[in-house]
Amino acid sequence: MYIITGGAGFIGSNIAAALDAAGQECVIVDWLGTGDKWKNIAKRRVQDVIRPEALFAFLEGRGSEVEGVFHMGAISTTTEADADVIVENNLRLSIDLWRWCAAAGVPYIYASSAATYGDGTVGFLDRQDEDYLSTLQPLNAYGWSKHAFDRWALREAALGRATPPRWAGLKFFNVYGPNEYHKGGQRSVAHQLFGQVRDNGQVKLFESDHPDYDHGGQTRDFVWVGDCVDVALWAMAGADVPAGLYNVGSGLPRSFADKARAVFSTLDTADAISFIPLPEQLKGKYQYYTEADLSKLRAAGYAGQSTPLEDGIRRYITDYLATDDPYR
Repeated sequence: MYIITGGAGFIGSNIAAALDAAGQECVIVDWLGTGDKWKNIAKRRVQDVIRPEALFAFLEGRGSEVEGVFHMGAISTTTEADADVIVENNLRLSIDLWRWCAAAGVPYIYASSAATYGDGTVGFLDRQDEDYLSTLQPLNAYGWSKHAFDRWALREAALGRATPPRWAGLKFFNVYGPNEYHKGGQRSVAHQLFGQVRDNGQVKLFESDHPDYDHGGQTRDFVWVGDCVDVALWAMAGADVPAGLYNVGSGLPRSFADKARAVFSTLDTADAISFIPLPEQLKGKYQYYTEADLSKLRAAGYAGQSTPLEDGIRRYITDYLATDDPYR
């Protein structure tokens, strides 16, 4: 069986869907709460669903039964202000689970983030040398927590300490796709734009307060969630995949205006874009540009192709958002 932390969340539930389709047994580790998050796994055959605080009691004595751990669980709200909560969930749990996998001889694939790169001043390179890593300055506690664990894992490996037999930290860029509906204000731009066009026939994008970017010209490396799942499964299955950090994106940055136009086109609606000021709480913490350098991923042998933005938006809307059942 495979353990998926955050298995009822966005990327985790999509990994669960792929494993279920392949006939693999999955244990979902997550809090479901009182909302509709449970719908993300409602179509899945699951071996068990357990709360994160019960994970290690569940794992005790089961090392030989676990094929691998996909550690996707985290406090992912970039505006979360309680750093102690973030450390407990994003750093402490990641370390404890790493050590369990190392002791049990279980592969460990975990979610890092493009948020580790901060404003991108020193690039978006999935380098592993400390000289480079020490220059990265994440813009929020979430990004810092991911960066802190990346550096911790790499140091463990460099010092020759026990590591999982196969491991990779996947630096996901701006992911969009089905099963993100529980994320509130942290939903992808694609989902939010779809709702605006459906409800109002127009979209509102942030104004730019950066001289190098036009309003709506802020760019992101938008990546279809299915592409992220493919990389995660490849990293888990590939015995010859070098351990370490890997960017996971499309490799092609696109503007928010491009994404809005893709939504209008899919819905066969005339473009109608207006602009609103950047919220005060985001000023100084806002990425104007991201781009995943995929050369390391390619060099490691990953041959999968990235889904073009227009194709991903069309698929997201046609197969999910515009249907009676948007869940995968």
